[in-house]
Amino acid sequence: MAKTKQIGELQHLGNNIRRIRSSLGMTQEKLAELADINPRNVRRIEAGEINILITTVARIRKALDCTWDELLSAEWKR
Repeated sequence: MAKTKQIGELQHLGNNIRRIRSSLGMTQEKLAELADINPRNVRRIEAGEINILITTVARIRKALDCTWDELLSAEWKR
C-alpha cells in the first residue's frame, strides 16, 4: 500500500474515532481507560500518527459502543 494512502486512511480512522468520542461527550482519557490503552496513544491515533493493531481498533469500537461501519471509512471496506 502506498505510504500516502496509508496515512490518509489512518487519519480518516482517527477522525472517525474523534467524531464519535466527541459526540458522546467522552474525553480522550476516558476512552483510553475504557479501551485499556495509553491516553497518549489515543491522541496519536486520533491524529492519524500511528498504525494500530486490529485488536486495538476492536477495543476502541467496544469502548465507543459503535458499529464497524461507523468507525471505518468506505475506503477500508473493499
